[in-house]
Amino acid sequence: MDYLKLLLTVLYSLVIIGVMVKVIIDNRQPSKTMAWMLVLTFIPVLGIILYFFFGQNTRRQRLVSQRSLDQLSKRSMLEFVGQPNLKLPELYRPLMSLFASQNGALPFKDNEVEIFSSGADFFLYLFQAIGRAKDHIHIDTYIFEDDALGRLLSDMLIDKRREGVEVRVIYDDVGCWNVKNKFFERMREEGIEVRPFMPVKFPIFTSKANYRNHRKMIVIDGSVGFIGGMNIAIRYVKGTKTQPWRDTHIAIRGGAVYGLQKAVLVDWFFVDQTLISNRKYYPAQEEVEPNNCVCQIVTSSPTSSTADIEQGFVKIITQARRYVYIETPYFLPTEPVMFALKTAAQSGIDVKIIVPLRTDAKFVEWASRSYVAEAIAAGIAMYLYYDGFNHSKFMVCDDFVCTCGSTNVDFRSFENNFEGNAFFYDEGVSLRLKHLFLEDEKHCVKAEEHKLYKNPKFIDRFRDSIVRIFSPLM
Repeated sequence: MDYLKLLLTVLYSLVIIGVMVKVIIDNRQPSKTMAWMLVLTFIPVLGIILYFFFGQNTRRQRLVSQRSLDQLSKRSMLEFVGQPNLKLPELYRPLMSLFASQNGALPFKDNEVEIFSSGADFFLYLFQAIGRAKDHIHIDTYIFEDDALGRLLSDMLIDKRREGVEVRVIYDDVGCWNVKNKFFERMREEGIEVRPFMPVKFPIFTSKANYRNHRKMIVIDGSVGFIGGMNIAIRYVKGTKTQPWRDTHIAIRGGAVYGLQKAVLVDWFFVDQTLISNRKYYPAQEEVEPNNCVCQIVTSSPTSSTADIEQGFVKIITQARRYVYIETPYFLPTEPVMFALKTAAQSGIDVKIIVPLRTDAKFVEWASRSYVAEAIAAGIAMYLYYDGFNHSKFMVCDDFVCTCGSTNVDFRSFENNFEGNAFFYDEGVSLRLKHLFLEDEKHCVKAEEHKLYKNPKFIDRFRDSIVRIFSPLM
């Protein structure tokens, strides 16, 4: 028995050493490397399991071949080339070139934008658009809940399919873990094409659980698209038992719908291995008057060699001249983003960030507090939204550039999730998001004036700092 115990100890030690070597040679950010080393050292057995599920680096993988990606991008490229009088703002050309070259995100003009800060308003608008659908409906979402709103939407999709409209739905398998398969099977039986993103089959071990499709994108008839922070769930309308929910979503008509369509169809190819590039999915945007509201639909994923959306955030923050305003439900910034925010604030830029006073994830909330305290010390104006859970994810800068989508200011969004954001280069859209920010600010208290940060208890500070160590893994 002693020999068996010794053998198991030796084998376990060799496994731990091997995994630690792998963590080191992945050359990640030092903070993330150190976090995994601590997990592997101080959490026996469970640390190995956690690493296998949540720690493996997929940056070098490709989920879609370059040849297939080129084919899926061909149609949007043709529509981009066909834009007359496209004028790109000189100040942001380097950022736009970065997105175009690394992400294949082309800039499109002639966009009309509706901004929704209420789930009731957004879903009413969405249902009206679905009711008018004539050719196709494409939904790519993290959560499609089996609740009153989800069932209403599924009924509408079934009705449209019976009318002959093509309907495709992508849902994230982990995001919908609590949704029974019969909910989706009912739609499949009616002819709707429904696919899970990266299904996780237990008890088969897989690292897929850590890399989730967090995008929230919808395209209807290739003429109207939606992107933002709202999943398909009744809580975005009614809130939860404990608090109301505030979120931001955007409807786009015009050229940028081509970018949204391409992003959704790339995801569809990944889940279904079907190339969809017919001209009908990229119709002429005849209902939109020509204008110079320019937009890029930018996606990021853990399989990309570059963190495109994170780079975009850093670029905007570092070249800000007057102000940067951000709303995010979770504030666990990566080192580059935190450095950019602190540098901007210390250079005299008006940097304001709204985060929720209470979130839906207690450990994330605790870890976030140490980052909020650090930001306050650097001169960043941090605000705590107290009128419910603010799930909004947007940034506006200098009355001209802004972005809204599914990306949180945290490690998971920047490094582990599949995300999607719309980047607008337009004064009108930016001023509307700025106005929304200032309205939300009225429902906030300055963090430095709240007891959590004004007179924090030692035990709370110690707990928050301990949890912060593991923030790169959250």
